[in-house]
Amino acid sequence: MRDVYELTTWQWLPRPRPEVFAFFADARNLERITPAFLHFQVLAAGPIDMRAGALIDYRLRLRGLPIRWQSEITAWDPPRRFADLQRRGPYRQWDHTHTFEEEDGGTMVHDRVRYRLIGPDLFTRVINRVLVAPDTRRIFAFRHAALEECLDLRGRSRSGPVSLVRRRL
Repeated sequence: MRDVYELTTWQWLPRPRPEVFAFFADARNLERITPAFLHFQVLAAGPIDMRAGALIDYRLRLRGLPIRWQSEITAWDPPRRFADLQRRGPYRQWDHTHTFEEEDGGTMVHDRVRYRLIGPDLFTRVINRVLVAPDTRRIFAFRHAALEECLDLRGRSRSGPVSLVRRRL
């Protein structure tokens, strides 16, 4: 049995689903919705062809440590959903599913992340509680505010809590 953590959150944006999905479909926008403390940078020189199988390389700094991250887009269903999986990076597993639903004249964005940390469960429980879970909650809370700013919505979106639970595989 291994610990897996599941993060869920949502945000309702008063914009049409195709417009919201298009924002997410531009991989460079991830830099705009990621907190500055991560020093996050997409490494591709030109446009990224978003599709199932696309690989995206990033560089970031976490607590001063340089990290390389590579994601693969594993599902691509515009404008309904897409999913990305960490192929290289700091996690044993990072699987992020984004869904977009039309709701109340806008778009409901749902995020579900399943992640596992590297190391024995007792060690990873402590690391998750002290470092990873607080940082992850902070990143997604920042993202909610940044999406409002990027889409010029100041105070007109609604966001749910960033929930995180531990499960056993």
